[in-house]
Amino acid sequence: MEHAPIRLMKDRRREMIPVDKVRVINSRTRDEGQFALNVQSIDAVGQIKDIRVNDKFLAKDGFYELICGEGRLIAHQRLGKTHIRAEVVTCTRKQAYLESLVENLARTRPGTMHFARELKSLHDEGWDYAKIAKIACRSIEYIRQYIKLVENGEDRLIQGVEQEIIPISFAVLVAQADDATIQNVLMDAFDQGIVNSNNFARARAIINARMDRRKRKGGGAEEYTVAALTEDIASATQAKDSFAREAQGKESRLYALLDGLATLWEDREFLQLLQGEGLEKRPALTGKYTVASRATQKEGATP
Repeated sequence: MEHAPIRLMKDRRREMIPVDKVRVINSRTRDEGQFALNVQSIDAVGQIKDIRVNDKFLAKDGFYELICGEGRLIAHQRLGKTHIRAEVVTCTRKQAYLESLVENLARTRPGTMHFARELKSLHDEGWDYAKIAKIACRSIEYIRQYIKLVENGEDRLIQGVEQEIIPISFAVLVAQADDATIQNVLMDAFDQGIVNSNNFARARAIINARMDRRKRKGGGAEEYTVAALTEDIASATQAKDSFAREAQGKESRLYALLDGLATLWEDREFLQLLQGEGLEKRPALTGKYTVASRATQKEGATP
């Protein structure tokens, strides 16, 4: 199998090329709702990642062939932009198809709560609401309310918002209401058109499930049955097992990465590449997960 050559960053060709001179050779369908947010993001913060094009047939027919970055290309077209930043390579059409296919297969859409917790993590790291809102293409108030729901553990309401069953303003009202007034909140939302006949039943199901869970957590001893206890234990065990599997998977991937880095640091050609980029200094990491510690472990295991 042919492998694409590893190029130094300084040797890579990056150019502003005409949008109308790029031909898509391996198109894919996309979620229009999410794509609209991507267009809004590019319009607000600009193009962050280059598209990748093949110029092998440029002299023959006057077109670059797109390898990856179709969404960014279409976004530029919709925004009326005439040029787009691209990394230009020269390769066979077979290589271009393969790279494009791998790019599409590698895409995985994160789950709703994963996305929600990532937004909260950004805020915990010091990002203000305005900065997060700009990246996520939402209003500042939306992000503030969204993160508040995450902090309060309102997973069901967040999922309802992401599935477009209920608007976030209604989710916030539900989160603030007590059980005695929650049904009034639902009826008021219906009267005001916030919740309609199409999603009323699903919105009520979300609210009822949330109320049932709160009752089991906060009810008196006589209301807490063996069945409820069994369900809570099973739920907690499932959550713990899920977190444990996720942690083990991440640790395994991290160890593989560190082992790979330790091996690369023994490769003279790789070190020459780093020197060419001015990156020959090893990262000064401390703690359990470090390149140095893994390299030391490997050396100690060598007879």
